[in-house]
Amino acid sequence: MKMMKMKTVLVIINCIILAIGNCGGPLMTRLYFRNGGKRIWFSSFLQTSGCPIILLPLLISFLTRHRKQEQEDTKTTLFLIKPPLFLASVVFGLLIGFDNYLYAYGLAYLPVSTSSLIISSQLAFTALFAFFMVKQRFTPFTINAVVLLTLGAGSLALHADGDKLPKETRKEYIVGFAMTVAAAVLYAFVLPLVELTYKKASQRISYTLVLEMQLVLCVVATCFCLVGMLADGDFKELRREAREFKLGGSKYYCVVVAFTAVIWQGFFLGSIGMIFCASSLVSGVLISTLLPLTEVLAVLFFREKFQAEKGVSLFLSLWGFVSYFYGKIQSEKEKRTQEAQLSQLQVTESVA
Repeated sequence: MKMMKMKTVLVIINCIILAIGNCGGPLMTRLYFRNGGKRIWFSSFLQTSGCPIILLPLLISFLTRHRKQEQEDTKTTLFLIKPPLFLASVVFGLLIGFDNYLYAYGLAYLPVSTSSLIISSQLAFTALFAFFMVKQRFTPFTINAVVLLTLGAGSLALHADGDKLPKETRKEYIVGFAMTVAAAVLYAFVLPLVELTYKKASQRISYTLVLEMQLVLCVVATCFCLVGMLADGDFKELRREAREFKLGGSKYYCVVVAFTAVIWQGFFLGSIGMIFCASSLVSGVLISTLLPLTEVLAVLFFREKFQAEKGVSLFLSLWGFVSYFYGKIQSEKEKRTQEAQLSQLQVTESVA
């Protein structure tokens, strides 16, 4: 019972930080590009550079374990992660680092509302990869949701001209669109891959271990982007960029840089945490479910256009979300009914 309550608390916490990161991260990145920011590798770097905040919950976990094991007169290890999971986390970090670049590149040339709708197609790819990699069971409702979300994102590609940013060419829009789709596909691949790693791991997966894997992942992804920044000459340009930033140099460092790093860390912590608490598909569904809120915030804060094709895409996406959750509720009902029937049958057999 205590474990169930703890898992419920973890689910709630991860949902909250995922919501903050999933909605706030794209808005902060777009804020950077809207006000004079041009360094794509630097924007990619910010998405995982907030990882040192993970050290705080890890320190609390260590002190808790140390107090408990001190009473049992056993030695407390500083980290739980072992070499196989460490190497797996390094691979995840490289993939995430590249994915960050793809996403930042797309967001440099797309409105947040368009980018978010494209990212909603991630659920379709997550479902596909989850089916092959972790044998995720599909229902007609799940398939319907995947199809609707894919159609919703695809409808945006039909009318590119009306959605371009000021002074943006059609080529830049198409490249940004393609980069965002590639980012969605790659992250959709990473989610089931993480779940598969949890299942195949030779050591017990705890939430502390998940945090340690997340720390390694983010450090590697950040280093990957640092190399890109060095190669692209970002460090030479950042001081000038801060001086010329439309909102001012102080807001450039305090709001755009620091705040962006912290908010994006919430997204990665929440998405990886939900894989631990549920599954990669549930994590993908939650990421997509937050789409309408991101849409509304982008229109409110950035005065982005909301053309007919976006309305159609949003409608199809919401329909897909409803279909998925309705199917999930029906599956849970059927499962409980079957368990009740099986229990009744066992009681009858034992009496006989």
